[in-house]
Amino acid sequence: MSTGLANTAVVCADIEYLHFDPPSGETCASYLAPYIASAGGYLTNENATSDCNFCTLADTNAFLASVSSKYEDRWRNFGIMWAFIIFNAVGAVFMYWLVRVPKKAGVKKVKKE
Repeated sequence: MSTGLANTAVVCADIEYLHFDPPSGETCASYLAPYIASAGGYLTNENATSDCNFCTLADTNAFLASVSSKYEDRWRNFGIMWAFIIFNAVGAVFMYWLVRVPKKAGVKKVKKE
């Protein structure tokens, strides 16, 4: 997932923006600056003194971090995926052999006299 989504800017739809008014005497940017620095996101109208439009995600890396997926781990994750595929294929063939392939019964040779 991180390979396809990483390092991309997020553009919120109109219904996804949070709308609020900052305290009197402050702009949207000055009011949310500490929050944006710690949690991320972006404002569309930084200099406004009312009706701030805030999107909670600025880029896809913030979302990927929330689901523990990092772009730096893409090759490790690719290798783990193939290890699971190979293990499951070998396990399926082994289980088929174990259950379906006839086994030699303890054949006793009887001597005719």
